[in-house]
Amino acid sequence: MSAPFEAINPRALGRPRGFAHGIIAPGGGRLLFVAGQTAIDADGRITADAFVEQFERALERVLAVVREAGGWPDQIARMTVYVTNMDEYRESRPALREVWRRQMGSHYPAMALVAVTALVDAGARVEIEATAVLP
Repeated sequence: MSAPFEAINPRALGRPRGFAHGIIAPGGGRLLFVAGQTAIDADGRITADAFVEQFERALERVLAVVREAGGWPDQIARMTVYVTNMDEYRESRPALREVWRRQMGSHYPAMALVAVTALVDAGARVEIEATAVLP
């Protein structure tokens, strides 16, 4: 079951690529706030060194929380991605598109990308948090 989000993308802001400028969620939904997830395993150890692999693992962890709550990837309304190296993110965009398609399909929530100096998990290069609207 997917949420009937309405994407709001004013022409004056330009066509978004890989995100929506705004999302209207259906009324009566339950909000799920997913804490920031990095590429750690159940023991708290980073599982990958490469940026793209870390991104995919962090996204998988976000989706595990959404699914555990009974939701689906396309019910994510908002996502924030924190990276420790913006240039590395930009260079990885072609590979990240493939990861995104595998994990999220063609759904693009309202998103923000933020460069930070460090993340709490030693060795983490990316962290993803999300808000989902579940029926």
